[in-house]
Amino acid sequence: MSGELERARQLPAEIRTAWAARYGTDAAERLSAAEDFADAMKSAATPPNTADTYTKGWKVWQRFCAEQGFPELEGSRGALVAYVAWMLDRGRKTPGPGGVRGYAPASAASHLTAVVVGLRDPEAVGATHDPNPVSKDAQAEARARLESIATRLAKAGERRGRGKAPAADIDNLHRIVASCDDSPTGRRDLALVLTGFHFASRASEIAGLLLADITTHARGIKVAVVTGKTRRSVRTVAVPYNLDEPEICAARAWQRWAESYGTADQARPAFPRIDRWGNIGGAMAPDSVTVAVARVAQRSGVPIRWTGHSLRSGLATEGRKNGKDALVIAKQGGWAPNSKAMLGYMELADEWDDNATSGLRRTGR
Repeated sequence: MSGELERARQLPAEIRTAWAARYGTDAAERLSAAEDFADAMKSAATPPNTADTYTKGWKVWQRFCAEQGFPELEGSRGALVAYVAWMLDRGRKTPGPGGVRGYAPASAASHLTAVVVGLRDPEAVGATHDPNPVSKDAQAEARARLESIATRLAKAGERRGRGKAPAADIDNLHRIVASCDDSPTGRRDLALVLTGFHFASRASEIAGLLLADITTHARGIKVAVVTGKTRRSVRTVAVPYNLDEPEICAARAWQRWAESYGTADQARPAFPRIDRWGNIGGAMAPDSVTVAVARVAQRSGVPIRWTGHSLRSGLATEGRKNGKDALVIAKQGGWAPNSKAMLGYMELADEWDDNATSGLRRTGR
């Protein structure tokens, strides 16, 4: 407990003094330690990729403030609007495609969120300043200006950012099956792609899986996703055997990989790194998963470059094509039932079949 009390002494003196006067010294020290414990719990509950995004976004804000001579702890309406305009005009350190110095609108929106979070909660961005929340009106105006500039860029024909990840599809999954050999790397790659597709995985979710998280059952496998980004994405989902198209059966691909990999140590990563000589290492990082998916797809002759997120968007798209209910798709992928992201993926399937102009014919005759 002594270590907790030492950390607790970092609280403002006036708070400790007020607690001591009201409850006594011992109780005040315990309340201080509880504050430290609450901070630690909050930190543990924040996904690493979210924390990393906030930290990177805060650094962009610091760079803007230094360049413009603004105090970085003041998120006023004018400062945030100026920040948005700066990001979209020349915020990047190095030029992007076509020499563009401005961020893509989606990236600018993410960096704006980091500022709002960082001013309110310094620890979320690795800072130590006192909290200084941003007003809702200031946030709203900055986001409105961002949307306005983004619309103007789109009208001018300027496209920034990568856009939506191309969706994995059944035809190209068959191509991947045909290109993966029976080596440990081939088995791992195939199991990674097929398993990831069938539970609509993010790259970070695949990277976080352990052997203990994937279990075999009479009708297929179950995947326990414990590193999900949101409350809904922490889930356990069933992936049944594919009796209609066994070539792309994720359960069988997983079992073949697990058989060659070995399952005695359930604490090992489900999908480890494998070097060019076949040596098996530790867990893959999310970026490594993205690289692996892109590499496997390219080797298989998939015409559009897949990313780690292609597996996630692919299940929503293919599920919709096959008539699956939106609630069923949402449960499998860990989306909220009205998720804009999921509905956007499903629109890729609906834009031709569920189209206002599809099948139009004369009536009344």
